[in-house]
Amino acid sequence: MLLALDSRWRRFNDPDYVSQSGKSFTGVFDIGYDAPDIWPHAVPREADASEVEVGDDKLSADLCRLDGTRFVHCVLPLAIKGSDEVFNFGPWAAVEAELFYAYVDVATGASEGFVGGIAFLMNDLPGFESDDPIACQLIPGAEGQRPRLTALDGPLKSAQSNGISFDQLLDIYAHTGNDVRPHLNG
Repeated sequence: MLLALDSRWRRFNDPDYVSQSGKSFTGVFDIGYDAPDIWPHAVPREADASEVEVGDDKLSADLCRLDGTRFVHCVLPLAIKGSDEVFNFGPWAAVEAELFYAYVDVATGASEGFVGGIAFLMNDLPGFESDDPIACQLIPGAEGQRPRLTALDGPLKSAQSNGISFDQLLDIYAHTGNDVRPHLNG
């Protein structure tokens, strides 16, 4: 692939390469979110628990309820131009109660045939920030996998359709506290 000509890409994917700062990488890694951005309580990781429940609000690794709104933890894929690699965000999406319970029923084996539906992205993704939640299509994942989100409009839809550059990926990493750029320059 074309990106293989970029020495930074080769270093990023070479587990034997160690930068001057002692860092090495094994390639693309995903960025997940512990909770929807509007979640006001501790997250399970901080609480050293599998879920957090405060009054009627509840958050687990895959599901969330906050003030009567329901959320599902999803995967939002972005192909990387010039390679066959895919980077995934792990954001949360707000869904209608009916869609939420249909997803739960399939996830727990109580029923079959989850078909997905409309959802709203509930995390600000670096490079795709928005004042309003971004409308998406929630698509069932493979068995045992989280559902996928596909943006319905705007820059995020374009990025999902056309892919992102390696530099855009590096910017995403930097904005999430994972700036690897200084370690890739040889």
